[in-house]
Amino acid sequence: MNNLEKESNANTAVEVPPVKLDPKLIEEVMSEYQEECAVIVHCSYTAQFTGGIRIWPSTVLIDQESGSRARLLHALDITMAPVWMRVSGGTTARFTLLFSALPKSCTYFTLFEDIPQPGGFEIRNIRRNKSDVYNVRISHYC
Repeated sequence: MNNLEKESNANTAVEVPPVKLDPKLIEEVMSEYQEECAVIVHCSYTAQFTGGIRIWPSTVLIDQESGSRARLLHALDITMAPVWMRVSGGTTARFTLLFSALPKSCTYFTLFEDIPQPGGFEIRNIRRNKSDVYNVRISHYC
């Protein structure tokens, strides 16, 4: 898969390239969601064992002060639940999530996979920046 790469072991240095998305695809998606899309989250997940990942459409960003939620508009390079995307052990999957706007007053937020079963991920205390583009590492998928 083109969004997977082999991770290094403790004795070998490997340069990990930045997330590269097809500019045409970004332009197409951004133009489709131009009115709504305000927050971009680049995610990475390194699999310890071969398994699967997916993103639920109910994944949200939550303003930590007001509780306001920004909804997921689009996901790139990952499948949407209920479909699983296979990830081999020792590889890193990289994907991008596009969300609606957070309130202007938001300074910290949480990326929350709000799912009807155990195993969703939650990344708290993401500090808001001026560009509203973020990079996060997801440490587990169940």
